[in-house]
Amino acid sequence: MSADFWASYVSGAIGILIGNRLDVLKVRAQASSAGARSSATPEPKNRVQKFTSLFRGAAAPILGYGALNSILFMSFNRSLKLMDPSIFDFTKLAGVDLGKIWMAGAIGGLATFVVSAPSELVKCRTQLVVDGQGSSYAVFKDIWKHGRIRGLYYGGTITSLRDAFGYGWYFWSYELSKRLLLSRQPDPFASPSTADILISGGIAGIVTWVSIYPLDVVKTRLQTQPSLRLESQGLLPGSTVPSRYDQTSLGMAREIWHNSGLRGFYRGLGVCSLRAFVVNAVQWYAYERIMAFFRSPQ
Repeated sequence: MSADFWASYVSGAIGILIGNRLDVLKVRAQASSAGARSSATPEPKNRVQKFTSLFRGAAAPILGYGALNSILFMSFNRSLKLMDPSIFDFTKLAGVDLGKIWMAGAIGGLATFVVSAPSELVKCRTQLVVDGQGSSYAVFKDIWKHGRIRGLYYGGTITSLRDAFGYGWYFWSYELSKRLLLSRQPDPFASPSTADILISGGIAGIVTWVSIYPLDVVKTRLQTQPSLRLESQGLLPGSTVPSRYDQTSLGMAREIWHNSGLRGFYRGLGVCSLRAFVVNAVQWYAYERIMAFFRSPQ
């Protein structure tokens, strides 16, 4: 496997472990209605449940997001190389047009669809399972049982739009931030310091989520509708699982606007921004350092 495969896979898994608890809070905030507590998981009552709740919904992303991050970075790198053959190091992009970087990021985001759509669905459903009794695997089995492939890709269209748009800004803002921080150096290809990487990665995370947050709210609400979560929570006596999903992304957006107005599209943005800064700072640091390790003489 190539260096960018392993660098992106490991950095993605590390990012999920660090940010999962904040991601749980984000999903619960997005899934709740205005003025009401979410029907999400109550706080666990014993120490074991409290500890495991920190990583609820993490299994699917750790397995899936490592692969997703590899697809993302490899697609970004290869696409950008086609647009600018002069690139000699994927971590040193000084002089490369920022428009090309945005476009390559969007292509990379679209390429992740095959992994991100089912992984996001399983993660969001798992994080809202009642009493913490569910697991990513149990939620996956229920989705597969009732919807097969179509069920796993429910909400996939808006997920792909979110990823393409978001990852375009992700790589664009990271590279721009890094260039600005390195502008004090005489050599534009100088290796960035730890602080440069952490700050640039954190800024990229915040810029990305602010740019796509309304899409992410609609996606989360779409994928965690109470009627759909019955599959993972156990059906009440006499209940039946819907044979098809009638709600659309546009319909969900209208519902959010009607119930909460503009504020409804930004519920949970604060905790999401905190998570985005921490996770992406660490993730970019891991990626850059692992790439540097592979470049160094063995």
